[in-house]
Amino acid sequence: MENSENGLKRLSVNKDHKFAYDIVYSDSFDYLYDEISALPGGWKKIAVITDSNVGPLYADAVCAALAKHDLNVGVFTIPAGEENKTLDTVRSIYSWLIENHYDRKSLLVSLGGGVPGDITGFAAATFLRGIDFIQVPTTLLAQADSSIGGKTGVDFDGYKNMVGAFYMPKLVFTNVSVLKTLDGRQFASGFAEIMKHGLIRDEDYYEWLIDNMYEIRDRDPGTLTDMLYTSNVIKKNIVEADPFEKKERMLLNFGHTLGHAIEKYKNFSLTHGECVALGCVAASYISWKKDFLSMEEYYEIRDLFVPFGLPISIEDIDIDEIIKLAHSDKKSLNGNINFILIKKVGKAFISTDVTDDEMRAALSEILYREDAE
Repeated sequence: MENSENGLKRLSVNKDHKFAYDIVYSDSFDYLYDEISALPGGWKKIAVITDSNVGPLYADAVCAALAKHDLNVGVFTIPAGEENKTLDTVRSIYSWLIENHYDRKSLLVSLGGGVPGDITGFAAATFLRGIDFIQVPTTLLAQADSSIGGKTGVDFDGYKNMVGAFYMPKLVFTNVSVLKTLDGRQFASGFAEIMKHGLIRDEDYYEWLIDNMYEIRDRDPGTLTDMLYTSNVIKKNIVEADPFEKKERMLLNFGHTLGHAIEKYKNFSLTHGECVALGCVAASYISWKKDFLSMEEYYEIRDLFVPFGLPISIEDIDIDEIIKLAHSDKKSLNGNINFILIKKVGKAFISTDVTDDEMRAALSEILYREDAE
């Protein structure tokens, strides 16, 4: 973890073996202008794109940090929620940018969680054939995972992330202090992605998460910064090796194949992390039944989600419909699903031979039944 001249910790991310951007860790927005001004963009006009949940909390602070330096800063607020992660929302951003005379020398700033980040990145990738943007993530999920790696996009007809582009930000500015006031359910949602990082790549990190469970739940700033940094390193290393998700980057989809299907089936009434947790449990169950994990390992993985407020079972699902939705996911190729399983904690791999019957058994495992109590 490197320290910059202003004392902030940072992690550099490369693309094609060349520097792409820094992830900077801070405890306020005070240094945001310094970090932007140190970049070679020369932007004169900045558009902060936020949502109706985050904007009232942090837009004024971000604008104050920038506007005092005579930058022209505007704010556009989109409706909060996954149901608004659509092309219609992107169209509204285009219209506002055009009406307010933003051009190729303008900078977009995504302020919020995964939804504003994905939408703003996609708008930046496509407006005027591409303008610069930075990420200012305000949720644990966005800080740990979705703001890293350049995936941008929107849902289409309810199918997750079907339209998008790989487009790298110029900076990720992580203000860890915002996690103090993050809603408990959203904090838990982000932790699902953090657990995923340990499960797919780093057994020591997985054990560290167990050992530091209480500090994480208490949102100790130092512990959270260490946790975010380690998760970011794991994702950075995978993304640098496979920026366009041809092979290794697919490992980050652990828990997402059935998770996305459940998310759509439930019409986004569950958080993304809650669905990922359910997907991780299902994928771990399949890994056990394929003799990669022991029964004890499976139950340990399953039960570790519970102390962080994440579900390990779900009510009222149509198993066959969820399997059908999984086959419609972008991770399906030529009728086969690239399903991520784990051979052991910290060692994930891509499987193309998971059958519908195996998915059906895993979904039956996580289906809540009163008579099972």
